[in-house]
Amino acid sequence: MIKRKILGVCAWLADKFGLDVRGLRILFVAAAVLGLGSPIFIYLIMYLLKPSSY
Repeated sequence: MIKRKILGVCAWLADKFGLDVRGLRILFVAAAVLGLGSPIFIYLIMYLLKPSSY
């Protein structure tokens, strides 16, 4: 299991889909900084949906 940094959403997604967690974190931060969509809102929704083990 990949260790969580803030809420564990990126670690959960990376583990679930076999992705690189660092790249996923960079993607979320870049989307938040650039204002693409609503990444912070989506991140919080995914936090509520993920299992508590992450």
